[in-house]
Amino acid sequence: MKLSLIFATAISSFFVGATTGFGFSGQAHALTFSGISSGTWGEPTPGSIDTTPLYTGVGSNTFLWGDANVCPPASNAPSGCTITGSNELILNGNSFSTDINSPFKIGDLTYFNGTVLQGTSVEFVPLNINLSLRPSVGISQVFDFKLRLVNTYNEVTDSDNNADFVFIDTNLSDRSFTFEGNKYTLELTGFNPDVSQISIKALEGATTKTAIYAKIKTIPEPASVAGLSLIGIYLISRKKFLKKKY
Repeated sequence: MKLSLIFATAISSFFVGATTGFGFSGQAHALTFSGISSGTWGEPTPGSIDTTPLYTGVGSNTFLWGDANVCPPASNAPSGCTITGSNELILNGNSFSTDINSPFKIGDLTYFNGTVLQGTSVEFVPLNINLSLRPSVGISQVFDFKLRLVNTYNEVTDSDNNADFVFIDTNLSDRSFTFEGNKYTLELTGFNPDVSQISIKALEGATTKTAIYAKIKTIPEPASVAGLSLIGIYLISRKKFLKKKY
């Protein structure tokens, strides 16, 4: 099907309007968000084998799970065993200042791997992050994320095989908000600002301290996406028209 010169000219006019709109969008990319973060833990979800889950700390920044009334496996157990305590996650917020699409630290995470009775653990725990944003006027919003907790069955004391893990659930790794008519998403990018790392581990009875990083990204308007498609059609049709004319 041939595109008429009139239609191509109409798309050309749209191209000018669309690029003007993109210019306004570019202003959003220059925006800097600053503020303070804090976090609390939500109601966890037990796994299929967690028939009697035990946990505390919902609504606070410290979450403990699993019954700790158990001794680690050892050759001289139970006479020489020591109760290490429940698994624990602590999230401490911080102040931040970030540009659009730039990773920034949203909080410090402390993860202790205790020894707990099988069947008393949990598999998922919501992480509710509150951001008090201050671009030009203060806004405060809570973003709900989820962490997956992998609690391994202990076989050998002080072995890497006994390490437990925390994963960021990538299916719930971003949440949206609106500021001055523009839409943005807050995305949890992982535990490293430079490379993709969505999990951490802690050896049995040990503590891992790390940071959680996030990124604020713009959400393109549907009209802008459509504009990019029409721009592509226009450029292709224009090339064919000029080739045929000359």
